[in-house]
Amino acid sequence: MERAAGPGPPAAANLVPLLEAGRKAGRSDWSGSLIAASLAGAFGSSFLYGYNLSVVNAPAVYIKKFYNETWQRRYGFSMDESTLTLLWSITVSIFAIGGLVGAIIATPIVKFFGRKRTLLLNNVFAVVAALLMSLSSLAGSFEMLILGRVIMGVDAGISLSALPMYLSEISPKEIRGSLGQVTAIFICIGVFTGQVLGLPEIFGKESQWPFLFGMIIVPSLIQVVVLPFLPESPRYLLLEKQDTNKAEKAFQTFLGKDDVSHEVEEVLSENRVQRNTQLVSILQLLRTRAVRWQVCTVVVTMGCYQLCGLNAIWYYTNSIFSEAGINRDTIPYVTLSTGAVETVASVFSGLVIERLGRRPLLIGGFGLMVVFFAVLTVSLTLQNNVHWLPYLSIFCILAIIASFCIGPGGIPFVLTGEFFQQSQRPAAFMIAGTVNWLSNFAVGLLFPFIQSGLQTYCFLVFAAICSAGAIYLFFVLPETKNKTLNEISLAFAKRNKVSLEMQEMNHYPEKRKSSAGQDSNSTSSEGKGEPKRGIV
Repeated sequence: MERAAGPGPPAAANLVPLLEAGRKAGRSDWSGSLIAASLAGAFGSSFLYGYNLSVVNAPAVYIKKFYNETWQRRYGFSMDESTLTLLWSITVSIFAIGGLVGAIIATPIVKFFGRKRTLLLNNVFAVVAALLMSLSSLAGSFEMLILGRVIMGVDAGISLSALPMYLSEISPKEIRGSLGQVTAIFICIGVFTGQVLGLPEIFGKESQWPFLFGMIIVPSLIQVVVLPFLPESPRYLLLEKQDTNKAEKAFQTFLGKDDVSHEVEEVLSENRVQRNTQLVSILQLLRTRAVRWQVCTVVVTMGCYQLCGLNAIWYYTNSIFSEAGINRDTIPYVTLSTGAVETVASVFSGLVIERLGRRPLLIGGFGLMVVFFAVLTVSLTLQNNVHWLPYLSIFCILAIIASFCIGPGGIPFVLTGEFFQQSQRPAAFMIAGTVNWLSNFAVGLLFPFIQSGLQTYCFLVFAAICSAGAIYLFFVLPETKNKTLNEISLAFAKRNKVSLEMQEMNHYPEKRKSSAGQDSNSTSSEGKGEPKRGIV
């Protein structure tokens, strides 16, 4: 489950077209603080997630050699091939176990500390993991590397819940999709950066692979320096902390204007409709009939996000290219093209998401993946008979990556933030994160065995999953572009078999009585000539 562009300045450069597109469309929504918050938040969060997906790929041979040498030094004999394969699979996939833990603990953390401070405190996990992994070779302990992968997974699990939540709550609805795509763009940039730093000319040497893991500290430090100067989520401040003054200041900072009464009133009116801001548990959310299909859609999109097969390509890019007949010395440079294509496709998705909408990009992306997986299977099967087929295999891999990134690569995170009200959002992200990381773990652990058993037909499994996801979304997913939460809820109301009014009663029936009483008191006050109090 499991992506930023090259180091530093190139990352920002990749987002320039995205920001300019918003301005050219006549929008003034992209303030400097909004841009800074999205860049700093993503650089220390989703960037590291993407980086840790690809960073183990280039030094895999050297790390396996380190495992074998350590084992031999301890026990006096080399480990057999099956044990080494299992240990390596655990090293790769255990990142997802840490991610699952992080996704589970993210909900109470973001509630207690807030979205921004959660992102800041999460850097403790990243720094500890970086130290463990980078010092494992010096200490002669492969357990340190595996433990570091677990802790880094915890960091990723928390960040992939807190960051989309933070971005969705600080962005105006007109650019909510584009800003939400920042998460996916920086995942891609992280993958690409891991590939670049893993080149033999940089850290892709036997003596220097620990530096690849030490570099994790750099984005964390940048986030710790920049993010404290930016506000907390105004929705969190207003609805969960009931701090109107700080919420107004946060809106003013992010929107770049003094009069934010409309935005404050919009949030408050949404809250009045929903009647309640008390956080709900996962069990309560699953029992809420009014969001049943929203939850199902999040589960399907997040499951397909991981099970569509892209992470199998990322985890085992080198072996796939080797099977395709590419020279071993050339593979690291060919792999760079995959990260570059992914980054460009993600930026393109961010440019068009507010014009085309979520639905066509998501369904179209899965549909194209089905086509290219089928062609890749044929190409890999017949490549020994036709000399140019390995190049078709490479093209198919790049096309699969591009198809994934134009929709499925980032939109699931956007949808999770759009489907649910403030009190339900943490539980929704926990469900999404749990599905995400469990699926990630399954792919990382099982793909080598699937590949061994099915050979060139292994990608047909992923084609079937993509096909099932596209069909489900075609019939169930409504368009959410430029829609408020209430409008999105209304679009699902018929499928959930509730009216919008009944939907609100189904959310928190125990609160209706007290809410009705409050409304009655408010009406009574107005009837007596007292002014209505509130922010307008």
